Amino acid sequence: MTIFIIMGVSGCGKTTIGQALADRLDCPFYDGDHFHPPQNVAKMAGGQPLTDEDRRPWLARLHQMMAEHEAKGETAVFACSALKKRYRDQLRDRLTAVQFIHLQGNFDLIWGRMQARQGHYMKAPMLQSQFDALESPGPDEAITISAAEDVETILELIQKQSKEC
Repeated sequence: MTIFIIMGVSGCGKTTIGQALADRLDCPFYDGDHFHPPQNVAKMAGGQPLTDEDRRPWLARLHQMMAEHEAKGETAVFACSALKKRYRDQLRDRLTAVQFIHLQGNFDLIWGRMQARQGHYMKAPMLQSQFDALESPGPDEAITISAAEDVETILELIQKQSKEC
């Protein structure tokens, strides 16, 4: 039983990889973007980056969902940017089965993906603020995989490096 958190900047592939991993593990997948309160969505849609204060209740909600799965001994996969160490600390607080997977990509790769996106509230011009906020996790905190890899390769790398897979 593991609570996987697929993390990284917007456009790195969190949702795609998270859903594919959940399908492979036959477990639930939760896209953290769907759990933002309406005021956060409105703020981001208006081109304003969220503050730590904006994120606090959102992270608390995700943590509660993770805790419920862990208490039941259930594997689950979450997609959540988790850009700062303190956000990751809040997500894993008192949980023992959390595994972060950091999808890492350079600005040009992610910028190209963001420009191709349609219908998502996170707009490409806000990408720089995500890179500025990112505190990359060390090897003791997360499995880091290149976002440039294809889905199957990323899943294989997760399975090879994860405690659970």
